[in-house]
Amino acid sequence: MPGPRLQGKVAIITGAGGGIGRATAERFVEEGAKVVIADINRELGEAAAVSANARAGNAGGDAHFMPCDITEKAEVRSTVAETVRRYGRLDILHNNAGGSTAADGPVTEAPEEEFWRVIKLDLYGTFLCCKIAIPEIIKAGGGSVINMTSNLALMAIKGRDCYTAAKGGVASLTRSMALEYAPMRVRVNAIAPSATLTERVKKLISQNPAVEKLAASHLLGMGQPIHIADMAVYLASDEAAITTGQILSVDSGVTIY
Repeated sequence: MPGPRLQGKVAIITGAGGGIGRATAERFVEEGAKVVIADINRELGEAAAVSANARAGNAGGDAHFMPCDITEKAEVRSTVAETVRRYGRLDILHNNAGGSTAADGPVTEAPEEEFWRVIKLDLYGTFLCCKIAIPEIIKAGGGSVINMTSNLALMAIKGRDCYTAAKGGVASLTRSMALEYAPMRVRVNAIAPSATLTERVKKLISQNPAVEKLAASHLLGMGQPIHIADMAVYLASDEAAITTGQILSVDSGVTIY
């Protein structure tokens, strides 16, 4: 039987205190990875590390929490440096931190503060983590960068113009970085989920009729965090050795409906 799919690999997952990030941390540890859970919320991050470590079994996986605001350069540098110090290398960066809020809306109505909030968190945060982490991945001989965009970067929806701008930027950045760093054996891909049933998204669905309508259009039912986590495992593993520059929709068919 094949061994754990991520055995010997070291990963940083941002925003891993809950939702998709926590599910991904748990799956990575199950598959033998050493994982740094980077989250701005200490309580959630520490709980996620405990939960992930409980799933390690005999695969050799491990999880360690580090507080990190991905929009602060010094904190990102510290997180990357501590990861390498603790585990000796860095193979995988999963830029999961981000998200929209109910303050979003059409261009003519959305607060400018919300635009800059989501651009700074979702787009600049991804850019900054890549800027600091990719040199370490190159030192390790190559690896995988997994960004989080959204199916809303691939289709139109009303009332989310700030979020779609940020996630569209992440999709474009993913493609250009894939081309840029392929010679160094760094693969760069993005996952484009639809509305996934995290606690945050459940609240958004209840507050926004357009998102509620989107939720009803899922061909195979609403996605769970584990569905996104399983795609991240594939992209992090050697199974995805020639997969790069791709925006992979994990969206229950919403973008074809």
